[in-house]
Amino acid sequence: MMFHEMKEKDVEKILNTSIENGLTASDVEKKRKQFGWNELQEGEKQSAFLLFISQFKDFMILVLLAATLISGLLGEYIDAIAIIAIVLINGFLGFFQERRAEKSLHALKELSAPQVTVLRDGQWQKIPSKEVVVGDIIRFSSGDRIGADVRLVQTVNLEIEESALTGESVPAVKSIAPLSNSHASLGDLENMAFMGTMVTRGNGLGIVTGIGMNTAMGKIADMIQNAENLVTPLQRRLEQLGKILITVALGLTLLVVVAGVVHGHDLYTMFLAGVSLAVAAIPEGLPAIVTIALSLGVQRMIRKNAIVRKLPAVETLGCASVICSDKTGTMTQNKMTVTHLWSGGNTWNLTGTGYNPKGSFYIEDQEILPQNEKSLYQLLTFGLLCNHAELKKKDDEFIIDGDPTEGALLVSALKAGLTRDALLKQFKIEKEFPFDSTRKMMSVIVKDKNGRRFVITKGAPDVLLGLSESVLWGGKQQYLNEELINAIESSVEHLASMALRTIAIAFKPIQEQTVIINERDAEKGLTFVGIQGMIDPPRPEVKQAIKECREAGIKTIMITGDHAITARSIAGQLGIFRGKEKVMEGAELNKLSLDALEDVVEDVAVFARVSPEHKLKIVKALQNRGHIVAMTGDGVNDAPAIKSADIGISMGITGTDVAKEASSLILLDDNFATIKAAINEGRNIYENIRKFVRYLLASNVGEILVMLFAMLLSLPLPLVPIQILWVNLVTDGLPAMALGLDKPEDDVMRRKPRHPKEGIFARRLGWKVISRGFLIGIVTLLAFLTIYHKNPENLAYAQTVAFATLVLTQLIHVFDCRSEKSIFSRNPFGNMYLVWAVISSLLLMLLAIYVPALQPIFHTIPIEPKDWMLIIGLSSVPTFLLAGSLFVRKKA
Repeated sequence: MMFHEMKEKDVEKILNTSIENGLTASDVEKKRKQFGWNELQEGEKQSAFLLFISQFKDFMILVLLAATLISGLLGEYIDAIAIIAIVLINGFLGFFQERRAEKSLHALKELSAPQVTVLRDGQWQKIPSKEVVVGDIIRFSSGDRIGADVRLVQTVNLEIEESALTGESVPAVKSIAPLSNSHASLGDLENMAFMGTMVTRGNGLGIVTGIGMNTAMGKIADMIQNAENLVTPLQRRLEQLGKILITVALGLTLLVVVAGVVHGHDLYTMFLAGVSLAVAAIPEGLPAIVTIALSLGVQRMIRKNAIVRKLPAVETLGCASVICSDKTGTMTQNKMTVTHLWSGGNTWNLTGTGYNPKGSFYIEDQEILPQNEKSLYQLLTFGLLCNHAELKKKDDEFIIDGDPTEGALLVSALKAGLTRDALLKQFKIEKEFPFDSTRKMMSVIVKDKNGRRFVITKGAPDVLLGLSESVLWGGKQQYLNEELINAIESSVEHLASMALRTIAIAFKPIQEQTVIINERDAEKGLTFVGIQGMIDPPRPEVKQAIKECREAGIKTIMITGDHAITARSIAGQLGIFRGKEKVMEGAELNKLSLDALEDVVEDVAVFARVSPEHKLKIVKALQNRGHIVAMTGDGVNDAPAIKSADIGISMGITGTDVAKEASSLILLDDNFATIKAAINEGRNIYENIRKFVRYLLASNVGEILVMLFAMLLSLPLPLVPIQILWVNLVTDGLPAMALGLDKPEDDVMRRKPRHPKEGIFARRLGWKVISRGFLIGIVTLLAFLTIYHKNPENLAYAQTVAFATLVLTQLIHVFDCRSEKSIFSRNPFGNMYLVWAVISSLLLMLLAIYVPALQPIFHTIPIEPKDWMLIIGLSSVPTFLLAGSLFVRKKA
């Protein structure tokens, strides 16, 4: 049996404590030896040095280090220094990223109370929360943070804000009665209080039942520590690419060297050529270009109200297939808003969102003035008088100071033109009976300017109806009969079916000679006035964002601690729940194993009344089904699932520090719609990475093949080693980087998400690399042969023509890489960064050919104008031959 199912005396007995006197000093010492200190434990830390060294185990990093060694052997010290700088930058980025993750636990620790008021040896005293033990009697009041998990034994109007744990926006009303549900979720444990939550109203007394890692907060800390750091799809693809490149490059390079030696070239010359080819074939700048592309994407995301904490996150979000989103504050506004009012058989709709005091009243689609509807105006007036909330404006935004429910009643009255200041000139509040969880109501006694006195009461509709003798109906006061009671109950059920939280208003006149001493005298013989129905409304822009995600093949799942009816209604309004999907509650989730959940998880659109463990379970079930999962949230309860998801997204405004530290992406505007922009950006970044991988590899394949073919045909070297390295520098640098700045193609958000196991060479990229590379090699060799056969004595001139042809072929090919379709499908001037990069590369090539001081270094001879026609013609063939044949096939 759990503590929430026990009576107070049983809890007291089991934990060997006394509500009257608390624990003794010796009891405390024994319990501390048994249970330890009340603090969240940290897992074993890896030393900073080992953590830094571990950043260099990645396969591509090892390839880069090998390239550094080779560059050094060739005397290319600038290349070697540049590569080492890239390796170190990547290492430091990874190091700081992992170090930052450790802050999640520190943020959790800050949620624990610094001091707690505890009863020991019959005396109340304040002690550091760390010293609290199981069995301690602690007390707390409004503004206090709960220092441990507690079974409540006394409450007076106690309300606790638990949104960080449960996701519910409204403070939980607490009581002390035992509960019968052994599988109740955190949000349903009305007689328990939890470490890290905040008392917003009233006061209470409780017995500590859990400390440190044995609290609800401790379980979350444990899940954060043990959550796996997943390898992102981008990291998997780059590792795959690195292995392929090193294998193919070394194999082909070895083949070139062997073929050259066999055909009579000296070993030293072929070794230098082979090493040059190896350096050219391995695109050592690839990680740097990927990092730059991601960094530029991050800058664009900041302008769209999103901060990326981990660079691969943007690309990972681009291939997300499921978004698991918290409801409160993420999809909704976290602002309780009255949308429907009922009185005397009439129902009015009220427009406006959030706490903005502007809105209109409608009945049957006809706008009305509330002043002309007596019962409606009375309902709004009484709701404002029996109310403590205040509306304030901060930075052009309206906020509520006080209880969110009372805030909703206040705003509904303001929309009718009522103000508290004006009402207090007509009514004087003489006495108040505060809300408490037992009565489920609040009352005030007011006197109007004519000296008449009234009781005004607000509370749960079923409770007020049971205390009422009459009702305002059709503008008249009528005694309640069965027919009227049924009509009121039917209206309450109708509002509840729309997921509205309902608050009833009632009143009664007080005779002049009557003296009301307590709430029992005040709250009987009431006249039922009406009901106000309120909801935390969806953000207006979220529905469209969810629709666009669905068109992009991405499913949105709502995961919330709120009730199923409320969650289903909000999900229906947003287009997440469309009637065929399932709605599953936490109690049902408890009964399912992970394997059983995997079988049904794709049919569920809404998970309601869930705990932090449930969120983690849902994320893992979806991942086991092969999905790339994005998890959004703002509370401590979301942190473990945020960290375990492929990409975690937290809220910048309402998000807790714990959620932010566990996340990869922070939404500055707390807006689900911003995720759509991130998905667009992520997909484009990956497509741009594919573009420059395609470009780099096709170019490098061409360089290797021109040398291989020449060796197999017993020809002289068409390129000398320094020319190979210069081609690599000229073509692999700026143009490849400019491809990373390309704008998305028009249909990027109409494609299905990429499969998480899709290789970098999927969608015919491998064929494009090989076919273009083959043609680049062929035309370069043709240019060399054409000039060489004209004048075999002038080998250096033929090599210069081959050098120019190879560079120009690659620079034309870069424009073909901008599209999956063909070079004709995109405007070549649509990416001016690329245009300027190509012009810069051309100038660098011309400098190497025509500047006298550089000619001896690069073994070049100025090319005659007539030979440029040959170079330009052959350079155009690889791109336009294949693009043209594709265009003809499409026309046919």
